[in-house]
Formats: sequence, structure tokens, C-alpha cells
Amino acid sequence: MEILGLLSIAATGIVILGFFLLIALWIRVQKLRPSNDRSWVNDNSRNTRIEFDGDLVKITNIRDFKWRTTKDYDEKWIDEEYDLKTVDSIWLTLEYFDPRHKQMAHTILSFQFEDGRRLACSIEVRREKGEVYHPIKGLFREYELIYVWATERDVIGVRTRCRRHSVTHLFKAVVLGPGNERRMFESYLRRTNDLANDPEWYNTLTNTCTTNIVRHVNEVYPKRVPKALSILMPGLSPKMLERANLIEMKGTLEETLVACEIDEKAKSWNEEDDFGDVIRS
Repeated sequence: MEILGLLSIAATGIVILGFFLLIALWIRVQKLRPSNDRSWVNDNSRNTRIEFDGDLVKITNIRDFKWRTTKDYDEKWIDEEYDLKTVDSIWLTLEYFDPRHKQMAHTILSFQFEDGRRLACSIEVRREKGEVYHPIKGLFREYELIYVWATERDVIGVRTRCRRHSVTHLFKAVVLGPGNERRMFESYLRRTNDLANDPEWYNTLTNTCTTNIVRHVNEVYPKRVPKALSILMPGLSPKMLERANLIEMKGTLEETLVACEIDEKAKSWNEEDDFGDVIRS
């Protein structure tokens, strides 16, 4: 009887252990699936949604935070409507996280409209609360991908006014040829909706800010952006942008980089004038 009791206890223990192993396995499997339902940091908390109505689009959850520091801000989300026929130009922001490491940078596209409005989209890691980005972790299904639609005073402002070491350049893009700016904008909007419905993993090499921009450009204008190491290391991209005639030049490449640096202009913004006008002045 004593042996039977011990066997029963052992069997119960095995069942309990198996139960917890199944829970652990289930949690791991869930973690290996990208999700839009996690405890996100505030600035990544909302998916942008787009409603198409002919030439008009309504964009919901555009981020418009007022940043005092990277940790001190007023949270604000807005909805706006745009006429697809009025997209008239595209701008490329290139932010070097640290000038000492020229390979690493972040790219953002802004769309400008005939009425003077501008709307930026930053393709980035979607962070959970307490999570810190690391490029090695980004290779192993650690972060989801998000298209953050935002005002320039938010998404470019926080980089130029609140980050101590970053250096930021703003180029006018010469990417698509006349009339194709609309197609580029629509391509971005469709992918934004797709990600809101079917999330994807960010990947440090294959699914980043820059690789997605290249996909959008080549979707609209096939083979417009050639394969290059600078797509994986966007900090190296200025030479490729010049060779492929993808940005408006202001003299030599070195002169263009100096002319297009916007950090000091952004810091001079009085919070009343149009931020986009100030950084382009």
C-alpha cells in the first residue's frame, strides 16, 4: 500500500509538471506569433487605421505628442482626412543615432500636400513596456513591426530636440517621377492597414525602416532602388542616394549633408510657427 501511495504521489507530480510544461510551451508558442495585443509603450500603443473613400482617405490615430524630453511628453492622437490627388512631394529624414557610428541610422518618409500639410511615417520596432531595443534581439522575433504615422513636430521633433547625440538630415526625395507620389502614399497606407490586421515581426536585416521604404519605392517604380549594403546599414546610404539620383542635391554630397542638417533649426522652433516650415527654412 505504501508503494502504491508513493506511485500515486509520483504520478500526480508528473501530471502537475506536465501541466506546467504545457503552459510554458503554450506561452512560448504565443510569443513566437506576432501580435497587436500586448502591453505597449504609450508612443507605440495605437495602430493607425485608414479608410478609403475614392480619392479621400481618413487616417485614424496619427500621433501628435508634445515632447519635452524622451520621457516627458503630452500624449495626443488625432484623425485627419487627405485628398490623394494632392500629394505633391516626398521628403526623407535620415537620423544618425550617434555620429561616431556612421553605419547605424533611422529613416523616415514625409508626404507633403498641396495645402501645405505634411504627414510623416516612421517604420520602427513596436516596443512593449519595459522593453529596450537591441539589434541582436531584433534578429530573433523579439519585436513586432509598426508603421507610426505622426506629425513632423512629433516624430522628427523628438529626434532633433530631445535626443542628445543624434544628428538628423532632411532631404527632398527624387524617387518616383511626376504623379507617382500618390501611388507611394497609397502603398504606405495599404501596408499600414495590412499590419493592423496581420502583424509581422521586425527583423534587423530583412524587415526594417529602410528595407520597407525600398520595397515601397520598387513597388511603385520597379528597380528604382538598387541592391546595396546601405539598405542594411542606412547610415551608409547618402552615397547610394546620390549615385542613384534619389535626393535633391545642394552641391557636392558633403555640401548637401551640411545644408540638409536640421537639428539646430529644430531646436530654434518657437512651438508656434509651422515646425515643417522651420526645419526647411
